[in-house]
Amino acid sequence: MRDVAVIGIGMTKWGELWKKSLRDIYVETALLALEDAGIDRIDSMYIGSMSSGLFVGQEHIASLLADYLGQLPVPATRVETACASGGLALRLGLMEVASGMSNIVLASGVEKMTDVGGDEATYALGTAADQEYEGYQGITFPGLYALIARAHMQKYGTTREQLAKVAVKNHHNGLKNPLAQYQFEITVEAVLNSVKVADPLNILDCSPITDGAAAAIICPADMARKMGKPLIKVIGTGHATDTIQISQRKDMTWLEATYQAAKQAYAMADKKPEDIDLIEVHDCFTIAEICVTEALGIVDKGKGGEAVEAGLTAMEGKIPVNTSGGLKSKGHPVGATGIAQVVEVTKQLRGEAGERQVKDARVGMTQNMGGSGGSSVVHILERE
Repeated sequence: MRDVAVIGIGMTKWGELWKKSLRDIYVETALLALEDAGIDRIDSMYIGSMSSGLFVGQEHIASLLADYLGQLPVPATRVETACASGGLALRLGLMEVASGMSNIVLASGVEKMTDVGGDEATYALGTAADQEYEGYQGITFPGLYALIARAHMQKYGTTREQLAKVAVKNHHNGLKNPLAQYQFEITVEAVLNSVKVADPLNILDCSPITDGAAAAIICPADMARKMGKPLIKVIGTGHATDTIQISQRKDMTWLEATYQAAKQAYAMADKKPEDIDLIEVHDCFTIAEICVTEALGIVDKGKGGEAVEAGLTAMEGKIPVNTSGGLKSKGHPVGATGIAQVVEVTKQLRGEAGERQVKDARVGMTQNMGGSGGSSVVHILERE
């Protein structure tokens, strides 16, 4: 197995991109990654996209996007595992480069979510839940995560204010990210007084509907050295699944797929939680960030809310979480999120994160999750 490095990253500003099509968003972003890597050809490409057929009526996007990027006849693969599609796209690219099958791979993600109305977007996202046993009952993802939040509050004493402080922290970070969808501060009071979505979650506990793409170019580490690129190696990767229904889990407050994926990544990287300098996690809802930090071993089980309240996960804290603003502020074009996390960590390890730069960042982690935790992908990156 060859060591693999990230040599190019690309991302444009996320938001409601009314004047751009899915192919426009993707090509613009992928070209930035190619330019950053200093190359114009690739051997293979993977595209994370959860629901392009439901959002824009377009399937077979692998052929479409390889064509419009000017990369025909390279093999292109569309990857789907709900909101973890981007993270899995990178993992598959890593396998291809590490195995020696290809030298230069484009791992990317894209979603155009605002071309449909709110009801249609809710339906499209809801397909990542169990349609017969959850969707049929009328529950949506805010409802599923509200159940997780309520269970966590009852079991561990997590407070409504602690949930709100996740959103406040991530908006504070997102204010410093020029590519974020929502670049403004919010307060705990604003979160608590915002429109109720599914008790105990309010609208400001939820990530938004977003258009956007992200891209990363990977190659063998030896090749990266010869190219004179900053050497950002992907030293660990993990992927795991859990029951799609939260009702079938032994403990709905515990993200077993995230725990197992992290366990794999830590072992491969020969790292422990205390070795990580910053983390990008899947905060689709405020409770999700709390549960993820526990499953990653960053904080003890049941202590995620207390960690946020104590400032442990703040930009200046012991382990900064979601310096990009996370899904909550940066946005959440579902297929692209996992790659955007890698873009942020790569910037941090290069020392290119500007106002949100973590001092002396050397090792970073990403955690991308599908549905209510039915799938999860974790990567660990290190600056050599």
